Amino acid sequence: MTQTRRRTVALLLALMTCAGARGALGQVSVYAPPPDLKSPPADAEKSASGLISRVLNPGSGTEKPGADDVIVVDYTGWTADGTLHDSTYARGKPSMVPVNRALKGWGECARLMVIAEKRRCWVPEALAYAGAANRPKGMLVFDIELRDTYPNPTVAPSDVKGPPQDAKRSPGGIFYKVLRPGTGTRSPRDRDKVVVHYTGWLTNGKVFDSSITRGEPATLGLDEVIKGWGEGLMLMVEGERARLWIPQALAYKGESGMQRGMLVFDVELIRIE
Repeated sequence: MTQTRRRTVALLLALMTCAGARGALGQVSVYAPPPDLKSPPADAEKSASGLISRVLNPGSGTEKPGADDVIVVDYTGWTADGTLHDSTYARGKPSMVPVNRALKGWGECARLMVIAEKRRCWVPEALAYAGAANRPKGMLVFDIELRDTYPNPTVAPSDVKGPPQDAKRSPGGIFYKVLRPGTGTRSPRDRDKVVVHYTGWLTNGKVFDSSITRGEPATLGLDEVIKGWGEGLMLMVEGERARLWIPQALAYKGESGMQRGMLVFDVELIRIE
C-alpha cells in the first residue's frame, strides 16, 4: 500500500469515528467528493488569479480575514480525481491557520469569506502545490467554513504605547476598550476559571505571550493571574473581545525575570468554566 493510500484510508477511518458512522465506508457520504468537483457551476466566482469559488452557506457580518490574520476553520479537501486530501473533521476540531502560510489559493479563498460562511474553492495547481515533489498534482477542491479570525499576534496594535482617548478606565486603574461585543450575559467572578484566547505585548510592540501562536485557548483561574488581568476579565461577558492596558503596579510590579512596565493584552472571553 502506498503512503498516499495509507493516509487516505486513515483519514476515512478517522472520519467515520468522528461522525459516529458504522458499517461500510460508503455510509460517510458527507465526505465524498462534491458532484461539481471537476466542473464548477456557472454561478461560481472566478478571480483574476484563476481561483474559482462559490458560497455554499452565507455567513454573518462583514468582517473578513486580513492577509496576516490567523483564522479558525473547518475544511475538507479533495484532489482532482476525487481522493480525500485532508480534513479537520478527521482531527475532531477546527484548525487555526495563518493566512499567509496557507496554500496561495486556499488563503485567497479564505479572505473572500465572512465569519460563519461556508464556501467551495477550486484551487488550480499554480495556486496549490505548484508541482512540488511528493505533493498532489493538479487542481484541489476545498469546502471551507470560516469559524473566526484573529489579528496576527506578531503585529502589535497601533495603540500599544498607551490607551487611546476612547478607552475606559476601571476603578482599579486599568484601561480597557471593547473590540468585539460579547454574545453572553455572564461575567466571571474573582475565583472563576475561564477559557480565553489572548495575546500580550510590551509597549515597544514586542509580543511576549499568545495562545493564538500555540493554536489552543488557555484555561486560567482569575485568582492565578496578575491583578489587572483578572480585573479586566471581570468587566467582560462571554464572547467579548477587549484590549487591556495594565500598568506595572497591577502587572508584575518589577518582579525579577518578569516583564516590566505597562502590559497590553487582547483577550477573548470564550466561556466561563
